[in-house]
Amino acid sequence: MSQRKKIRFGIIGLGLMGREFASSLARWCHLLDDGAMPVLAGICDKNVETWKWYNDNFPGLVIKTDDYKTLLNSDQIDAIYCAVPHNLHEHFYIDIINSGKHLLGEKPFGIDMSANKNILDAIHTNPDVIVCCSSEFPYFPACQQLIKWLKARKYGRIIEVKTGFHHSSDMDLSKPINWKRMIAINGEYGCMGDLGMHTLHIPFRMGWKPTSVYADLQNVAKTRPDSKGSLVPCETWDNAVLTCKVKDPENGEEFSMVVETKRMAPGATNNWFIEVYGTEGSAKFSTHNPKAFDFLTTSGKEQGWTRLDIGSQSAIPSITGGIFEFGFSDAFQQMIGLFIQELSDKGSLNPFRNVTPEETSWSHELFTSALESHKTGRKIRLL
Repeated sequence: MSQRKKIRFGIIGLGLMGREFASSLARWCHLLDDGAMPVLAGICDKNVETWKWYNDNFPGLVIKTDDYKTLLNSDQIDAIYCAVPHNLHEHFYIDIINSGKHLLGEKPFGIDMSANKNILDAIHTNPDVIVCCSSEFPYFPACQQLIKWLKARKYGRIIEVKTGFHHSSDMDLSKPINWKRMIAINGEYGCMGDLGMHTLHIPFRMGWKPTSVYADLQNVAKTRPDSKGSLVPCETWDNAVLTCKVKDPENGEEFSMVVETKRMAPGATNNWFIEVYGTEGSAKFSTHNPKAFDFLTTSGKEQGWTRLDIGSQSAIPSITGGIFEFGFSDAFQQMIGLFIQELSDKGSLNPFRNVTPEETSWSHELFTSALESHKTGRKIRLL
């Protein structure tokens, strides 16, 4: 029996998402996939205290370092998962790509449009390096069902699309400030840069690129306590509602798309959603009801929603029985599995590929135009 190919990963940034990535690799046997197998070979973080969890759970680690270039210079690392603050994306991502390591990076792929362009230039200079952006929510099975419905064009002519990501943790005004509330580290996009690529993964993949945007941005919590309890400025946008015009590439007809990214959404712990309304049919999915695929077929003036409960199976089959629940950690693992397929066959068999670098550049165009729209109070046309 031939031994499975191993892809040796290094993680840069060992916080919340780094642990989620490592945990996914540790339970890789959960997936019924006989392709390449990822293994965690190296970790990097300036905060040495973050190493403990990895040391305790991954005794086979080859490299532990506070200098990310140690991972890049090692012949024992094939690919990198990088989860660092936005102001570090440009420098880190370009160094990773130029080192020849494959990269799965966190959004927004650069603190601003200039940084994003420089990252994409490095990708074009290194065509053999596979680079993708993290976005896991489309891999919920019920959302995969919605994607199949969209690809079959069961909506007729699109009337409207609504897509968004809502958090409520910042409703606690005593919550201490962190880097996502600082323009120098998070960037001027605020909540758009932090949450927006998730909302755009499916629309962009369907070819729904905005041609114009009108933005309503809110900085609700203008101050937050620092580590000493003193109130300091909270600089970034908490909530954003972007009203876009989009042209359907299938028929050239224009429709409205509303994109919402909110850190202050009462009652929404972590809710990602997409709704598509059309002349012949409509459909919606929300992680608030993660098993539910809702759709309707338009027939005359009477329409009614139908709800299907979708089981656990997603893009890559797993050992979990079809009747059981599917959650965020499963979606995250599915995303990594599809990145592994990118490394194996450039995604030729993927049912729904990871976010591409080009799609991250489209998001930067939208968010930059949204900033201008809010500043001027005008609708801004995109290229």
